[in-house]
Amino acid sequence: MSTQTEQRPNSDESSALDLLRSGSRFVLSGHVRPDGDCIGAQAALAGLLRALGKEVWIINPDPIGPEFDYLAKENQYRSWGGGDLPVHDVSVLLDCSELSRVGELGLALEAHDSQKLVIDHHIHTEGEWWDEAFVDVSASATGLLVYRIAQHLGIELDPCAAAGVFTSIVTDTGWFKYSNTDAETLRVAGDLLARGVDSSKLFGEIYQRRSSLHPLETAEVLASTEYHFDKRLGVICARRKEGAAPGALDADDALDILRSVGSIEVVLFLRELAGGVVKLSARSKNDFDVNALARQFGGGGHRKASGATIDGEIDDVQRRLVEAARVGFGLTDGGLS
Repeated sequence: MSTQTEQRPNSDESSALDLLRSGSRFVLSGHVRPDGDCIGAQAALAGLLRALGKEVWIINPDPIGPEFDYLAKENQYRSWGGGDLPVHDVSVLLDCSELSRVGELGLALEAHDSQKLVIDHHIHTEGEWWDEAFVDVSASATGLLVYRIAQHLGIELDPCAAAGVFTSIVTDTGWFKYSNTDAETLRVAGDLLARGVDSSKLFGEIYQRRSSLHPLETAEVLASTEYHFDKRLGVICARRKEGAAPGALDADDALDILRSVGSIEVVLFLRELAGGVVKLSARSKNDFDVNALARQFGGGGHRKASGATIDGEIDDVQRRLVEAARVGFGLTDGGLS
């Protein structure tokens, strides 16, 4: 690859690279409801490992979305429904480091006698359960870490693996709009484009194959907009409709529109799920730490982009989140509502 890493791997990264070299059979996994970074990083690592002559299985807690089926043409993404895992000697968890985010599959991975490797760019607060880790919380995407790994190992990414890295980068940077877009991100993206990745085609695959209901779902969610604290906080809700299939609306589609309001600093998207559960997606435009906010409710992520799955009725969950945000803004009970 023409783009060179700026520094040699540290001791922890070197140990992770040694494990990738020495292993023979790999199971790659990720978090529930895998997103573009998770899926793209898995495609990239799978291609890299196959180039080294390894056997690879990709097994996630949930199926991947149809917008990523261009990566599934070269990789079989399985969703785990219980039973025995394939015989393997190394399991790799990508785009998260906490087994609580992997559902019941996490328990199966932890119980297996394989060696454990984490490749991730999220902040980790729970205990370390892995053997080796290739982690950089300053990286814009997990796929970027796989790109670094390929460079360290001297492996040329095949077209599908290159598309996987590009997918990771563009989905986690909002197609280079977010503040995590740094010089390395743009250099790597440029290198991938020079090597044949078709950015226009991938944009069409990911963002321009929506159903005819997509604009209507987005409009309905945006119609729920509530502002708080002199319009510094915006909250939108997608309520569950009895008997209706859960909506497939991408949280960022609606959050980006709300985030465009000049006064807004923080946006929260609450999606009501079955069983009295609410899914939170939180985004920040400035220094407000939504990772700290999400962690109060059992979630986490990044300082400017985090989420959580919260038990409770949606109106009560919203009330609790708004009050937690009030504290995060440093406002007293007498502050702006």
